[in-house]
Amino acid sequence: MSRGTLSNLLMCVAAKRGLGFRWIFRSFGSNISALGQAALTKRSDYAAVTASDISFFEGLLGKDRVVRDEEILERHNVDWTRAYRGQSKLLLRPRTTAEVSSILRRCNDRHLAVVPQGGNTGLVGGGVPVYDEIVLSMELMNRVVHLNPSSGVVVCEAGCILEALENRIGSEGLMVPLDLGARGSCHIGGNVATNAGGLRLMRYGGLHGNVLGLEVVLANGSVVDCLSTLRKDNVGYDVKQLFIGSEGTLGVITKVALQCVARSSSVNLAFLGCVSFEFVYKTLRLARNMLGEIISAFEMMDCESLKTVQRNLKLRSPIEPITRFPFYVLMETSGSNQKHDEEKISAFVESAMEDGCVGDGGLYSQTAQMRSLWELREGIPAAALKDGYVFKYDLSLPPESLYDIVCDLRSRLDGADSLVKGFGHIGDGNIHIIVSTPNYDPEVHALLEPYVFEWVSRNKGSISAEHGVGQLKRNYVHFCRSNETIQLMQGIKMHFDPRGILNPYKVLSPAK
Repeated sequence: MSRGTLSNLLMCVAAKRGLGFRWIFRSFGSNISALGQAALTKRSDYAAVTASDISFFEGLLGKDRVVRDEEILERHNVDWTRAYRGQSKLLLRPRTTAEVSSILRRCNDRHLAVVPQGGNTGLVGGGVPVYDEIVLSMELMNRVVHLNPSSGVVVCEAGCILEALENRIGSEGLMVPLDLGARGSCHIGGNVATNAGGLRLMRYGGLHGNVLGLEVVLANGSVVDCLSTLRKDNVGYDVKQLFIGSEGTLGVITKVALQCVARSSSVNLAFLGCVSFEFVYKTLRLARNMLGEIISAFEMMDCESLKTVQRNLKLRSPIEPITRFPFYVLMETSGSNQKHDEEKISAFVESAMEDGCVGDGGLYSQTAQMRSLWELREGIPAAALKDGYVFKYDLSLPPESLYDIVCDLRSRLDGADSLVKGFGHIGDGNIHIIVSTPNYDPEVHALLEPYVFEWVSRNKGSISAEHGVGQLKRNYVHFCRSNETIQLMQGIKMHFDPRGILNPYKVLSPAK
């Protein structure tokens, strides 16, 4: 295909999707870098960084924390999925809230756009620049400020890595009520900013309930102290809730007060094979009835997902061959009495097999065994990336239609060179769908979007269950939110960030 023909095709696809030419450039990478430069005309009228700005930031942070090295900037410009690439020329690494305040005050006065960035593990392009925004990395703000073992409340800085925080509070018999596959890289501030869900939500609920307080720096540099450590604090509006899930568009989270939970001394896993998705849900209902007080996770993987992990990561399933069952369940229980819990989960599996819900399975309580089983589930996204280009969808749907969309997409993409995989947190009504193709395929893209979002809207679901909106879904928010709600959100954004410097081009389209 000639460059001119390719250019016309890409512009048609971009226009049809409402994504802007920039997104298509990112998808193809440097192969069409000349075409990508045309997109720079769409950049908003933010100021460019000057030598005076660099001098100010170096005076504030020191030269070592004002980074312009292209090799270092590369990992901050590109997201984990490799689908989004910005062109920032400046990375700032503050250590204190006061430094964040001074940085934002300067940027607001100068009209310099800023992207707050945590561990850069997001899947919707929310934590990387779109153009040349300044990257504000929170990685050096990683202290645990205070831990109260009696109340189970920890106060930490936003740059604390989730796994490191878990290890720190584990010595006091506590654990974070949040667990993600990216635990070794993601930051607690980023988790809160995206309202991450993860593996433990079924048992402990979401961050809107577990975050007790926040410290946030607004666009003008003012510091909002909502850092309460009280479980009951009902004075006026609960302002902190606005920042949970705001993806850095309303303010920069600098500290978090989090209610932690008791670490379980008894953990068991069941790996089960089911002959239909109907039986997956019957198994879930049975588990809730028989294991209510100890069930902590209920994950589903379809056969195609496990085949991808086996093929690309060389991991083995305890049930072989994988094709024996179209669906697999990984269920976890967490309690305080190993003998009691083993008896309960054994009785549950026996009942599930007698009822025909489960065709085969096993129980596991050894740490190494359980780690291997979780690798099967958590390795699916990384394994899919090895197949080529991936389209990812993070959806919430009512139980009766949760897997129907996967079947629908396989039928819709029949004949295309693609693989459709479905997996996720079935206990929370959250399914992840990955469609992989050898390379970016605009025809597959056109078949998927906005079709997926329209399908979800018709079935009373959500187009973003836990990954956020970012760049990926900004133009599709109207499928889940009314015009009145969107206008209200735009008004909130205008109030907190009137100059629009915080994480621009994300979450919401500008108010008209």
